[in-house]
Amino acid sequence: MQSRFFAVKTTGGQERNVAKFVGNRLERDETENSIISSAIRSIVVIDSLKGYVFFEAPNAQVVSDAISGFKHVKNMIPGIVPYEDIEKFLVTRSIVSEISINDIVEITSGPFKNMKAKISRVEVGRSEVTIMLLDAPYQLPVTVDVNGIRIVEKSKGND
Repeated sequence: MQSRFFAVKTTGGQERNVAKFVGNRLERDETENSIISSAIRSIVVIDSLKGYVFFEAPNAQVVSDAISGFKHVKNMIPGIVPYEDIEKFLVTRSIVSEISINDIVEITSGPFKNMKAKISRVEVGRSEVTIMLLDAPYQLPVTVDVNGIRIVEKSKGND
């Protein structure tokens, strides 16, 4: 039996609660040999997609039965969500492949949060970059993890 993904609209910020409630119901029903509990294969909550929970199941009726009666469930989105649409949110790409020397970045974590900087060196193997803070009164090289920066402006040339 092939699984399909179905989207369920929830109250914003309540995605994890809905997933936990349904998961608990499935575990409880599993002891009673419920058809629903064995049919739902996975429940996916994607942090960047607020207000949606995805269910992997053979058909929409199984999902509808599983979510019925929950406070924060608004409705079920009609149709099947292709796996390719969900996959791009599940696979995380490292920003290392996208950055280059002289790119302008914003620091998103740590003591220099919200400061802008220019990349002076990229260490691909360690997933680190050395940056020069633009907001500092003097040149201050700082090495940070690539997950703590966000690209603001790409460099124009091949410097």
